[in-house]
This record gives sequence, C-alpha cells and structure tokens, in this order.
Amino acid sequence: MKPDIFIADYTYTLPDERIARYPEAERDQSKLLCYRGGSITQHRFTALPDLLPDDTLLIFNNTRVISARMLFRKASGALIELFCLEPVLPANFEQSFGSTESCVWKCTVGNLKRWKDNSLLQKEIAGGQLLTAEMTSKQDDSVHVRFRWTGALSFAQVMEAAGAIPIPPYLKREADAQDAVRYQTVYAQYKGSVAAPTAGLHFTKNILNQLVERKKIQLSEVTLHVGAGTFRPVKTATVGEHVMHSEPFSVSRRVVEQLLTHGGQTIAVGTTSARMLESLYFLGLQCADGENPTQVTQWTPYEHIRSETPQQAIEALLGYMDKNGLDTLHAATQILLAPPYRFKIVNGLITNFHQPQSTLLLLIAAFVGKPWRSIYDYALSHDFRFLSYGDSSLLLP
Repeated sequence: MKPDIFIADYTYTLPDERIARYPEAERDQSKLLCYRGGSITQHRFTALPDLLPDDTLLIFNNTRVISARMLFRKASGALIELFCLEPVLPANFEQSFGSTESCVWKCTVGNLKRWKDNSLLQKEIAGGQLLTAEMTSKQDDSVHVRFRWTGALSFAQVMEAAGAIPIPPYLKREADAQDAVRYQTVYAQYKGSVAAPTAGLHFTKNILNQLVERKKIQLSEVTLHVGAGTFRPVKTATVGEHVMHSEPFSVSRRVVEQLLTHGGQTIAVGTTSARMLESLYFLGLQCADGENPTQVTQWTPYEHIRSETPQQAIEALLGYMDKNGLDTLHAATQILLAPPYRFKIVNGLITNFHQPQSTLLLLIAAFVGKPWRSIYDYALSHDFRFLSYGDSSLLLP
C-alpha cells in the first residue's frame, strides 16, 4: 500500500542565506558531515578516502547536464523560454543528439501565454545559422517542440550554441561561465540530464585516484538522466497523492556482477544512483516472474512485498541479461523511496542537503530513519551550506 505519511512531517526551516548560490572555489574543500551508526562528525570532503571502509563499492551516476534552457524572442519582442526535458522523435537520447536537421523534444515553456498563435520561433546560432522552434502539440504541463536548423551541426552542438545550463531556480541568478564547468561532475560522460547529480560535484580527480590507489575501493558507474522533477517539492498534503516523474537509466553487466560478488558495502554517490540501484531489486523480481525488466513504477516497493533476498533478485536480473545477450540493461524508474521503505541494495550514501518537503528528503528519512532530523539540525547549527552547490554528507547508518 502507498505510504500514508504527511509531507508536513518532513520539513525544516531553511534560511535563505544557507542556500549556496555558488560552488566552493575548490570542489573538494566543501564540508563533509559523517553520520556513522548514530554519531556525527565534521570533516572536509578531502577526508572521504579515510572515512570509507576498505571493502566499499562506490557507484557514481555519470550522466552529463545538457544546455537545456533556450531563449527565443518573438517579432513582438516577447521572450519565450523553452526548457528541453526529453527527446520525442527520435526518442533515444543519443540518436536525438546526433540528429543533423531536425528533432522533436518535450519542453516546458516560459511565457507560454505569449506563444498562443503557435508562430515559428527563430534565433541565430553559431556562424549566423538559423534555429527555429515550432510547437507541434500541447500536454497538460508541457509541449512538443520541433527544432529545425541550418548547417551541418548535430543537435548536441545546436544545444551548446543556443542553450544554457539550467541551474536550479532556487539559486535566484542566471547561469554564468563558471556553471558550465562546475555544474558538471568531473566524470560526467553521457548527455541527457537537465539537473546535475549534485553529490558528485565534490569529487576531484585526485580524490578518485586516492580511492583506487590508496584505499583499493572499487569505483563503478551507472547512467541515470536526471529529470526536472527530481528537485520539485511535494505540493500535496500526503505522499500518496504525489506523482513522481520517470527517469531513464542504463546499467552494465559488470556493475550487476559487482553487486553480486563484491561482498562489502555498496555506497551510492547521490540520490539518483540510490534510486537506480534500488530499482534493480524490483527489476530482478520481474525477471524472476518471467517478465521483461523495463520499468519500476512509483508504488512498486509498497504494493509488491516479496520474500526474495537482494542476492536472489540480482541473480535473476543477471540471468535475464545472460539469456538475452545483454551487456547493458536499459530501463526506467519512477520509484519513490520514502518511510517505511527499507533499502535492499544500498547501505551507504553520499549526498548533499536537500529541500524541505521534497522527495529527496523523504529518501534520506527512509535511509537513516528518525535521525534525519538530528543530521539536518547539526548541519544547520554548524554552518553547512545547503542544496545543489552546498556541502556534502556521508551517511553510514
């Protein structure tokens, strides 16, 4: 059954001045709160290699943020903002980014009331080439937009030329040149996110090297393209009324094998990695039932209580991949992790400090239990910086 909890019970007072508007000058100089078995200590992020157990499997989300925010000006002077959410035609991210003449994307529109006539929006991009946007259909909260452009550019290049990095609105500023670098992780590879997996923003090449060379920690990567709904506060009175967004992800056979064999702690870097890893358990149950593992819905963890162990579920998933000759599994998840959910795969989490009354805070509450409030009280009373560009925490309950 759906979790019967009031979102008002998962709130706290976040003073505006505690929201980090800009990143620290150096990625790894942010503060790091360590919660281990009930006790809290404070460090710099550079201490992470010494705080992690030697037998850790650390899993990162290697998605890359796209320049999804495009501004067009109508002949009347009205400014129209298109926020690209996900590709429609072609629907595959890689194929859409490789398109060379046109493609269709699902977008939200700023100042939509001034685009009632569905007129063609135009703007010049690199070298005087022309980019046009045409609304092809309208949904409740978004539209489908066909982009066309001149010149031998891919749509990925068009986005870089015409768009801007979509930093969160709570930063209350426009994106600048610094954000193009600092709102990406140092290991970002595959384009597709409209929001950064912010827990990874603290990592540097030096720290990654220390983890491998000095601590012999296993590092692995998955890809989940973060959607715009990830950081949206819950606006319904109860969690059961909230509708989660769906996000596509991919995981390699190697990672699935590591989950089965490494024998130590599995620590997710960020809530996006945690959501994806927990989804694998339920995809494994689908495989055990002879189904194709394609989608984990929002309420799956609460409506399908099963006795299979995580090992049994992962074995079933690996068996499905072997049977179908898959080196990479592509699926999607709408999973909402909230109390009283008990984590199946992840037993450690690196994450930032999240907004009040958000699904991300619900995930933290499910992961550490009632001490979530003590953790946030400590962070507030010890001058930690909050949200996307804020400080970090290592949670080992």
